[in-house]
Amino acid sequence: MLFKQQVLLRQKLFVLGSLAIGSLLYLVARVGSLDRLQPLCPIDSRFGPRGQDEIPLRALQFKRGLLHEFRKGNATKEQIQLHNLAIIIGVRKGGTRALLEMLNLHPAVVKASQEIHFFDNDENYAKGIEWYRKKMPFSYPHQITIEKSPAYFITEEVPERIYKMNSSIKLLIIVREPTTRAISDYTQVLEGKERKNKTYYKFEKLAIDPNTCEVNTKYKAVRTSIYTKHLERWLKYFPIEQFHIVDGDRLITEPLPELQLVEKFLNLPPRISQYNLYFNATRGFYCLRFNIVFNKCLAGSKGRIHPEVDTSVITKLRKFFHPFNQKFYQITGRTFNWP
Repeated sequence: MLFKQQVLLRQKLFVLGSLAIGSLLYLVARVGSLDRLQPLCPIDSRFGPRGQDEIPLRALQFKRGLLHEFRKGNATKEQIQLHNLAIIIGVRKGGTRALLEMLNLHPAVVKASQEIHFFDNDENYAKGIEWYRKKMPFSYPHQITIEKSPAYFITEEVPERIYKMNSSIKLLIIVREPTTRAISDYTQVLEGKERKNKTYYKFEKLAIDPNTCEVNTKYKAVRTSIYTKHLERWLKYFPIEQFHIVDGDRLITEPLPELQLVEKFLNLPPRISQYNLYFNATRGFYCLRFNIVFNKCLAGSKGRIHPEVDTSVITKLRKFFHPFNQKFYQITGRTFNWP
């Protein structure tokens, strides 16, 4: 009797052991398959070719995985190396924030979330390059850090200061049709005044000199839109090959081709796809899809409705900007469909 009980016990233990081993093997296989679907490390697997039916997962999961490894001490992040830095230097109201956020879709791009204003602010610049580096996000050696400060483009001291930091840096400039950009510039300032219950002149009164009835080049919104004047100052320090001009108007209506050109300019593997961009009919512009879980649209302040502007003033401004635009096309080698 005792012998039979021992036999039955052994049989039960054997069955339980087999089930445990089978479950363990299943879990090992399952974890391995998940690792293959969501690789956390080698860079080759992230940038390798995709199948046509594969969902292009955003590297947000990848970045989170690296952060987990960093916290465990299995990976090493570091402060930015200045040769791995690119800067969006302008233009204000040209689409700099949209460009930065869209480029952040790329797994090899790390963005500075705030405008640093290091090179255009004397007080910040006096704090030294280490202060600048510490304001940047951590990144890996293979990643490019991108910051944007639109005031850089129009500030006289900035080209020389950036040149002293890194003479081979890559610089991005995003532009819109100059008159539209000037009105957008005015609209942002107007909104700020209204929030403070302050009055503000109409755009027409600021853009046109009442004494001469000509375009008022002292008005900052107009002056900023004379792109060639500012670019010529930058070309005293950097060759045109170190600049890439982004079409801000096209980035609104057809962003992917513009982003692909930037990927090529920055020597990044092509990773941003149409999957990452979807049109939001309510907002009226494209939003970002990082993965099947996380989507993001730009702040509600983007895409403000412009006030109505007298058509004769618009015509006068476009006529004024035309020769400057032609020169800008000639210098950059890129033509825009601006009137």
